[in-house]
Amino acid sequence: MNIYEKILELQKNNIPAALVTVIRTEGSTPRKAGTKMLVDSEGNTYDTIGGGVAEAKLIKEARTCIRHNRTKTITYNMSEEGRKPSAMICGGTMEFFIEPLQIAPTLYIFGGGHVGHSLYRLARFVNFDCEIIDDRKDVLTKERFADARKLHLENPGKAAAALPIQAFDYAIIANRHHTFDYEVLRTLIHKPVKYLGMLASVQKKNELFDKLRREGVPDELLNRVHTPVGLAIGAKTPEEIAVSIVAEMIRVIHSPAG
Repeated sequence: MNIYEKILELQKNNIPAALVTVIRTEGSTPRKAGTKMLVDSEGNTYDTIGGGVAEAKLIKEARTCIRHNRTKTITYNMSEEGRKPSAMICGGTMEFFIEPLQIAPTLYIFGGGHVGHSLYRLARFVNFDCEIIDDRKDVLTKERFADARKLHLENPGKAAAALPIQAFDYAIIANRHHTFDYEVLRTLIHKPVKYLGMLASVQKKNELFDKLRREGVPDELLNRVHTPVGLAIGAKTPEEIAVSIVAEMIRVIHSPAG
């Protein structure tokens, strides 16, 4: 398998990664311009740009670039590192370009009702992979969610605890019952989700937040929740609410903070 086949494999499995390319060298260096190394979000690598201290630093930088979806150029002086214990003994300079490889972001939608369905349709249009969670057989059907990556027919609270949600993922809580919303929220608020939104009135938000505070959840975590969810555009219908939510998620994707 060459490095490009490996890239396709990672993208097929929706695993974030970055491509590290040597773009310039001077003097004595372990690899030459054009050499590539692939780094996934867990720090696993495919191929090498020379090993040693330089490679360890590039792996760390690549993971940061993946997390923030930012490219970066790094110049590395082998002469300076060669004077450190266990460092590389080459005396040249290498310049690297780190490029995150885009994957479709995953959106977990808790609740497959009118808002959830409208949100799913619009989110798919802008290239989110969607997984829908609902405990109603008549709601969670392949006819309504034909292009969803996965349908979870189960209790939303239990599903929230079991789903492998990562720091690159998005989640919207829009269940049919406040109890489900609370169970999902109290779980997801402790997960490294990139965007967490909840469909709620100000009154409902305050009630759920006060309940969580009594359980010891700090405001630092509560402040991560986008609720009332979506941009303030006066949305009323399920379709309009979906537009406001997707717009807010797109803003998060392209924000400088990553």
